[in-house]
Amino acid sequence: MHPQLASIFDQAENRYLKVEELKLISQYVASMPERLDTYRNLRDRELEIMQAVVDQLQAALPEESEENLERCIKHALLMLRYCALSLLINDESLIQKRFLDWVGPLAQAYDTKTIDAKLYRLLNQQLAKMLTAKQMGYLSPGLALAQEALLSQSMNPAGGRR
Repeated sequence: MHPQLASIFDQAENRYLKVEELKLISQYVASMPERLDTYRNLRDRELEIMQAVVDQLQAALPEESEENLERCIKHALLMLRYCALSLLINDESLIQKRFLDWVGPLAQAYDTKTIDAKLYRLLNQQLAKMLTAKQMGYLSPGLALAQEALLSQSMNPAGGRR
């Protein structure tokens, strides 16, 4: 759950919630049907989304080894799943804690910056074709966080973020 929402629920133990706290909860609850629909859409169309991306990626980068392409595609698939879960629970810190801390060092070690940059561009294009603007609005913050962090790690030899 989003840290701000979790904090509100923790505080509710000692007092009634303030108007602005209730408003935040109401906004989250009101967005839940669309978040669930977006999550289901991603889950149900994952293969279709990723296959289109893979086909384009292989055509665009025929010189890359199959092993590197496969590794990058697996990481992108994990990224998409974590971003989907993040949008569902409205907590981008999940991406950092469970995805970037694990996959980031791998992307850096294998120096897949070129493949990843092309892959993310293709993935974002495919998602924009298959999701509504509102659904992309829920998914985009997590995707941007993950993609920027991975690309900056692979570009920065020290492993730090820019």
